[in-house]
Amino acid sequence: MSSLDLKWKVLFSVSLIVNFTCIVLVILQSETTRLSWTRKTAIEAEKVASISCSGHGRAYLDGLVLREDGKPICECNACFTGPDCSLFKPNCAVDVDSGNPMFLEPFWKQNAGSSGVMVAGWHRMGYEFEDGSLISKQLESVIHKLHETVGNANTSNKYIVFGVGSTQLLNAAVYALSHHNSNSSPTKVVASAPYYPVYKSQTELLDSKKYKFSGDTSSWKNETRSSRTNFIEFVTCPNNPDGHLNKAVLQGKFARHVYDLAYYWPHYTAIPSPMDEDLMLFTLSKLTGHAGSRFGWAIVKDKDVYERMVEYIDLNTYGIPRETQLRALKLLNVVLQGDRRQIFRFAHTIMKTRWEKLAEILSTSKRFSMEQLPSQHCAFSKQVRPTSPAFAWLKCEAEEDEECHNVLREANIIGRKGAVFGVENRYVRLSVVNSRDDFDLLLQRLQDLVAKH
Repeated sequence: MSSLDLKWKVLFSVSLIVNFTCIVLVILQSETTRLSWTRKTAIEAEKVASISCSGHGRAYLDGLVLREDGKPICECNACFTGPDCSLFKPNCAVDVDSGNPMFLEPFWKQNAGSSGVMVAGWHRMGYEFEDGSLISKQLESVIHKLHETVGNANTSNKYIVFGVGSTQLLNAAVYALSHHNSNSSPTKVVASAPYYPVYKSQTELLDSKKYKFSGDTSSWKNETRSSRTNFIEFVTCPNNPDGHLNKAVLQGKFARHVYDLAYYWPHYTAIPSPMDEDLMLFTLSKLTGHAGSRFGWAIVKDKDVYERMVEYIDLNTYGIPRETQLRALKLLNVVLQGDRRQIFRFAHTIMKTRWEKLAEILSTSKRFSMEQLPSQHCAFSKQVRPTSPAFAWLKCEAEEDEECHNVLREANIIGRKGAVFGVENRYVRLSVVNSRDDFDLLLQRLQDLVAKH
């Protein structure tokens, strides 16, 4: 081979390398341009997530910006303050009135990568999905799979309705069921005391001519056997506030039931068998802890009832935000990843430990008591388990303590009084699902109170 041929061969090889390199650079530059918005969004999210709040608070992308560097400030847990939430307020009252399920926050921090959602500015801007519906078929499919995995509800041959939390679905159910009333008098809406107060307050707020809240179920037990009065009975299982696995009281063709199963998950109770009722309600907040996402679903057997509920949702909010459905889909996929038991083990361990600590403190008291609920076999865990409800239903036993919430308030504990649940104020509901800071402070306050009496 001549030197000239060798020279041209070398030049040709160099040209190939240069051209290949240029092509790769163009592709990389194109990829960088294409991913620029996701990279920018991820960096922004990571910066906020890295803000230290001493383990007693957190910063959010949509939080207040008062710092000189433009970063959001820490939002502190109750009874903590300071720029990084490191200062404890010793005389602060612990607020366990609301069932804010922050006890699950550590789980999602451990699964930050798999549970994060990055939403493009153009994500599903239209009213409907491509098929003209208002619900994600993928999310609907995952919900069926979820219940099949946990074994807490039979969804076979049933319809799924999405709602803005289970709160919207409560009245959607009442609206749908009351249309079966052919009588001139309104359908009576009832629940067994102590009952979740929203059943009463929401029904009264909407003030429909078709239905009316009519108090405790037990007051009407004989009515369904001797008259043609229509009833809608809320059956809460486990019950909020006392944790009982309630069953329907009213029977007969004029009684219809709405099963509120918000807490029917292995976190809070043994799952003896799948529920297989005509209308069952669930909510994301009690399963994953994401109360702020406002997502719930109903499992409905009757097509006419289903269509009436869909009609109510359509007229009320025209469906559920697409961003909410996307986030719910992402979260439920995390719940179902791996052996599909990770979140349930995590949540049950925390709740079991909390109840053991509560029981230990109150076991030495004669002034305060809590009902001991029986252990049951759980088909999900295949073990006999004690219950670990979301709330402690505390009773003041002393004759003079008729206003139990006042007794606790003097000890810097804010609970929800019994009258709200349709019973006497000798009872108080205390949340067990709040943050670790809240729960630890509740234990301390209760320990001090019990020690004084």
